[in-house]
Amino acid sequence: MSSVTAQFPKALQTKIKAARTQLDAHVRETIAWHFNPKTGAPFWLDYVKTLGWDPRKEIKSYADLNKFPWFEDEWLRGGPVRRWVPRAYAKSPISLFETGGSTGVPKSRISFQDYRIDYEMFSKTLPDQHFPKGADWIHIGPSGPRRLRLAVEHLAQHRGGICFMVDLDPRWVIKLIKWGEMAMMERYKAHVIDQALTLLKAHPNIKCMFTTPKLLEALCEKVSLAKLGIKGIFCGGTEMTPQFHRFAVEELLGPEIYFAPTYGNTLMGLAVHKEPAPEDNWAIIYYPPMPRATLEVVSPDQPDTVVPYGGTGRVRLTTLTKEVFIPRFLERDECEREAPCMKFPWDGVRNVRPYSRFGSSVVEGVY
Repeated sequence: MSSVTAQFPKALQTKIKAARTQLDAHVRETIAWHFNPKTGAPFWLDYVKTLGWDPRKEIKSYADLNKFPWFEDEWLRGGPVRRWVPRAYAKSPISLFETGGSTGVPKSRISFQDYRIDYEMFSKTLPDQHFPKGADWIHIGPSGPRRLRLAVEHLAQHRGGICFMVDLDPRWVIKLIKWGEMAMMERYKAHVIDQALTLLKAHPNIKCMFTTPKLLEALCEKVSLAKLGIKGIFCGGTEMTPQFHRFAVEELLGPEIYFAPTYGNTLMGLAVHKEPAPEDNWAIIYYPPMPRATLEVVSPDQPDTVVPYGGTGRVRLTTLTKEVFIPRFLERDECEREAPCMKFPWDGVRNVRPYSRFGSSVVEGVY
């Protein structure tokens, strides 16, 4: 995180400093937890032996996390997955979430309470008039081994509702695309939409929805969601662009339905959207759930260097919860760096999209 500069108004500078003080304290607590032999995960307790220094003594602030090497993607592939379970939670019921897996071994993340905490925080950002307490929800999108399955259901339950589920398997869709089976992919999408429409028409108490951009567009080609009683839509996926943002708000949904775009993943949790303003020109701006996670935009060629505000770079994630410690992880996304604001006095990200340097070797835009 860069130092506070005079480019921000004094009131915002004060809030930025307070947020960074909180973050530094949270980092110290997280390090003390994960590297304590009584509470830490076996992975980190073994890894610290290779460092030659004690994080509990050396790490005093968020900036000090740069003393760690890069977190390696491959560490999360394969087992034993219990090496990631903190000893403090050894006897707790553990869930396992996966990300990726269309080719090779998927990355895994253990979880106990994090998904509940993250989505309860997110719940506070949803306007009650559009996401009514006690209303039922429908989830139309990836479920299976993904965090979304339990997280969206918990969100519905936390707000007093029941969640109906319609699954989309992105791993199967990716295979169909790679095989050139575009007609079969469209038939599979139609199958998902048919299931969703059946539930929406049969259960009038469904007022809230999670879905993905492509599925939302396909739904709106069939029905008026407003006429079916939908009041709020929480939407996320790789196809979330400024163009789709404008299209969804102005053409697909209209003023009756609140549209809440989100940027989330299995490792981070959920970044909350900034409500659109005319000067944003439909850009999609997200702020991470500080101090539990941070997002920085770094130079692809020098990932230790944060780009200036407005600059384009690769997303660098750090996750800081009692369940998971992931320092300095380079995501498969790029975006522009967004300045802090009064509501979110820490760095955000703008217009997140698949990392361009991966080129065509990765099938993106599945949902």
